[in-house]
Amino acid sequence: MKKYAIIVAGGSGIRMGGALPKQFMLLKDKPVLYYTLKVFLEAYDDLQLILVLPVDYTDMGQEIIDAFFDKERIRITAGGDTRFQSVKNGLALVEEESVVFVHDGVRCLLTKDLIHRCYRQAAATGTAIPAIPSRDSIRLQTDEGNAALDRNHVMLIQTPQTFHSKIILPAFQIDYKDKFTDEATVAEAYGIKVSLVPGEEENIKITRPLDLLIAEQILTERAG
Repeated sequence: MKKYAIIVAGGSGIRMGGALPKQFMLLKDKPVLYYTLKVFLEAYDDLQLILVLPVDYTDMGQEIIDAFFDKERIRITAGGDTRFQSVKNGLALVEEESVVFVHDGVRCLLTKDLIHRCYRQAAATGTAIPAIPSRDSIRLQTDEGNAALDRNHVMLIQTPQTFHSKIILPAFQIDYKDKFTDEATVAEAYGIKVSLVPGEEENIKITRPLDLLIAEQILTERAG
């Protein structure tokens, strides 16, 4: 089945303390986004990438593609004001029945194994949401106070969130709601039950300067 990966890289660099969006910051002398694109392109030869970027940074994204990758396999589109709109813009370029990955551009340490696991699950059930167990104690804060939750029943959600196109395309035609924090919540609002697959502890999201240091160490260890 045809495969598309929508790489959502529309964020800013506010929490990183600089003006440059974090997806373009250097990690071992290459942009963070380079590592994300590379692993998807290597995971499947027939996968088409759709890169969603801030409108002011599409030229910078194109420079990364021209420098490192086969530009025939990557298309760029502009992001929107919300993640929902950015993903919707990317989905507009999905042209045939397929399995669609939606991934955070700054989760640059995922592996091909995770991509393959998500594909197999989505091809079989229609959805695949990577998740890892919480290692911390969890409390739910309410207007009345707070209460402990059983962390054995709490899962931390990652990307790539993966869907059959017959599910994700119509799901993103519903009206936007503030509760849409990821694609799984959109699918659920459309009436679809999502299935979880094991995620990866190292599939971290680069949001702070410390995360770049952690990512550099992980890449160094992987290189041997």
